[in-house]
Amino acid sequence: MRLNILVGGEAGKGPNFLAKILAEILIEKEFFVFYSRDYQSLIRGGHNFNVLTFSNEPVYSNDKGLDFLICLDDKTKKIHLNSLKKGGVILEGKYSNAYFLGAIVKKLGLNFEILKKNLEKSGKFDENVLEAKKGFESVKEKIKLKRLDEKKNIFFMNGNQGISDGAVKSGLDVYYAYPMTPATSVLNELAGRQKKDNILVLELENEIAVINAAIGSSITGAKTMVGTSGGGFDLMTEGLSLAGIAETPVVIYLSMRPGPGTGVATYTGQGDLNIALHSGHGEFPRMVLAPGNPIEAEELTSQAFYFSQKFGIPSIILLDKHLAESFYSDENKAVITPSKKTTVLRRYNSYETDEFGNSTESSEQIKKNVEERLRKSAEIKKEAEKFIGYKIYGNKNSKNVVVTWGSPTGAILDSIKNSYVKLVQIMYLEPFPEKIKREIEGKNLILVENDATGQLGELIAEKTGIFIDDKNKILRYDGRPFLADELKEEIRRRMK
Repeated sequence: MRLNILVGGEAGKGPNFLAKILAEILIEKEFFVFYSRDYQSLIRGGHNFNVLTFSNEPVYSNDKGLDFLICLDDKTKKIHLNSLKKGGVILEGKYSNAYFLGAIVKKLGLNFEILKKNLEKSGKFDENVLEAKKGFESVKEKIKLKRLDEKKNIFFMNGNQGISDGAVKSGLDVYYAYPMTPATSVLNELAGRQKKDNILVLELENEIAVINAAIGSSITGAKTMVGTSGGGFDLMTEGLSLAGIAETPVVIYLSMRPGPGTGVATYTGQGDLNIALHSGHGEFPRMVLAPGNPIEAEELTSQAFYFSQKFGIPSIILLDKHLAESFYSDENKAVITPSKKTTVLRRYNSYETDEFGNSTESSEQIKKNVEERLRKSAEIKKEAEKFIGYKIYGNKNSKNVVVTWGSPTGAILDSIKNSYVKLVQIMYLEPFPEKIKREIEGKNLILVENDATGQLGELIAEKTGIFIDDKNKILRYDGRPFLADELKEEIRRRMK
């Protein structure tokens, strides 16, 4: 069983509220749930929608085909009716979001008491309950959902919550940021946890101030982290080089959206891989890590702190908007890697220095410093082998191998169920795991990425010498995420 519900309406009219409450009810009833948000850069009006997919088996993505369409306005029906499956249910009319919430809960065969309990957590309780009751009583026919055979302890979180939890559990002291979608909710999340978790959260005037303040705090011994999106990261790149030469640990959360420029501020994309790998002048070591779900976001944030502190380097965590803001259900708990603060009392500056931290132009000392940074890169690569740099799913012996990174992993996992495809999800992008070559060499490689140029494919070619045929590249670059039912067909067409 796998059902898809789309809730659409104007910004400010409550599609988020409806989807969130419904998701919490389904989680409580021990279903696996995934839901994503599609919204315009507007406070009021426009067209926003949430797609909620739930199942009695783990689910990591949405489908294009809809089983239920909930229209909070006329525009929703016009835009999405073509995606409604044959026999699908449409709920529409001049009613409140609470009314529709009651109707869909009844339609799914759930009882009103569980809805009432979850509505108690929201504002305007009496009004919402009254409206929900009307919607509940308006539905006569209901479906019977197939429940889980055994009790599960399922929890619910999005990628940005995973980033926040990983940072706090890693001993974060200070988080600096300038608000920029889709990283802003980490700023909000951590700001609300300052007293409880004994951290300091500061919003500064721009991203240049953010990275330089973080480096300054790091020099004093604080575990520091910054958050931004592509345009803000551009402004941070001089500071990135400063951290590289001064050997100051700092963790950078780069939350991706389509560019260049402002691009489309509230949509998703993976076009920032190359800037994460190559930004900053000169040559210096860095980590670039890319989780594929919120649990991995928590774990890789912890690992970013570990490497940053151990080696005195900048560590970059890459998430796209879809993973950052979509909610995933899971049974697993994150594994946190302990990291120790590495405070070194010495002089810091942006010049090449001698052993005492004094600026130098000595050719011998410059050569020595460069070689020291290269040696550190080799040590980081060796240390990274102790961690899971990539994951294998599906049929490990298949000649058809899908390679990806980040949020597309979820849609691929849902699309290759019961097939003979192998999936390689790469999480360590720098340093790149050498063992991946043996997983993909001589195979029919299929690349899945949310960008226009196949940046992961370019990286694989650079690191392994293995090129992926352009015909086997499934690239989406319209600001929208991959959908499992569509992706299933795209992968099938490229299989041998």
